[in-house]
Amino acid sequence: MKAYQLNFSQQLPISLEEAWDFFSSPMNLAKITPAKMAFQVTSGPQIQEKIYPGMIITYKVSPVLGIKLNWMTEITQVKELQYFIDEQRFGPYQFWHHQHHFTAIDGGVEMKDLLTYGMPLGIFGRMANTVFVAAQLQQIFEFRKKKVIELFGDYPSIGT
Repeated sequence: MKAYQLNFSQQLPISLEEAWDFFSSPMNLAKITPAKMAFQVTSGPQIQEKIYPGMIITYKVSPVLGIKLNWMTEITQVKELQYFIDEQRFGPYQFWHHQHHFTAIDGGVEMKDLLTYGMPLGIFGRMANTVFVAAQLQQIFEFRKKKVIELFGDYPSIGT
């Protein structure tokens, strides 16, 4: 299996605690996912809680041609106010490991996502990644970046 890795970073003018509260709540994921993905959290009432190691989260998502897929992830590690990791247990990828890191910076917080994933179906999965999956993941994270700026404001650039 070939593994792919994507890195994303964003700075926001909010406190570390505010960022953690928002991003560690599974219900907020739908708020920062493109509508065309028809993303829906389907977990039971426990999903209202903050994340914890071992938490299972289930979703429905339509990444391609409106085809609804079930997806299940597990929160495998949590270090409060620093990072958490989710891993796919069942879903569209052969492998999914997503690290979310948070660091206080002057005037805000820096968030970093490190995503490592693998495609099923051997050479066909590798071709699908080349043709559209990698680009679609880039678009999803670009959408998230813009949506998070709408929600929290933009971190000021140096010289402004």
